[in-house]
Order: sequence, then C-alpha cells, then structure tokens
Amino acid sequence: MTTLVTLSVIAITLLIAGLAFFPCVLGSQLGRIATLLEECAELVWKIKGDTEAIAPGLQSINNTGGVVAGALPLLYGFAEDIVKGATYEPRPDDYEAPPAVPAMGTRRSRLMEGVGYRPE
Repeated sequence: MTTLVTLSVIAITLLIAGLAFFPCVLGSQLGRIATLLEECAELVWKIKGDTEAIAPGLQSINNTGGVVAGALPLLYGFAEDIVKGATYEPRPDDYEAPPAVPAMGTRRSRLMEGVGYRPE
C-alpha cells in the first residue's frame, strides 16, 4: 500500500507543478503579445497622422475619380475600335511575300564613287 500512496503523491505533485508552470508560460506569451500590440498602436497613430494631410484633398480626389469612372465606357469603346483594326489575320497559304526592302530606301554606297563609278 505504501507504493500506491507514494505514486499518488508523485502524480499529484507533477500535476500541481504542471498547473503552476502553465500560468508562467501563458504570462510570458501574453507579455510578448502586449509588446507587439503596443508597437502596432504606435504604427496606427503614425498612419492616422499621415492621413490627416490627405483629408482636405479627399473631396477633390473623389470628384476626379468620378470623372474617370464616367469616362471609362467611352474609353472602353475607343479601345474596342482600336483592337478591331489591329486584330491578327493569318495570310492565305498561297501568299508570297515581296522581297525585303530597306526602310530608308535604296542604299547608296560611297565605295563606288571612290573608284569612279556613278550609276545614274
């Protein structure tokens, strides 16, 4: 019977130690959370200070946004017209491409003039 009593005392001691350890761990975690929340509160106050500079021009920003939103259907229509003209259409199979020509026209070589040849 003494073994059972000894094991019961050890189990109860471990339970009490575990229950005493839990609030310590919980307290340290809550302390870290409190520190992070303090930092967040400081950031929120800084953001509030920055947004106070925007508040006077907010009505103008909203008006401009309304004008842009009103013009979007018209711009969308213009874009549709542009895309219709730029849509890729494949060439027929029997199409032969003309020879490539330089964009600047006929190329003039000074080497020919250097030897006395001048094509007219």
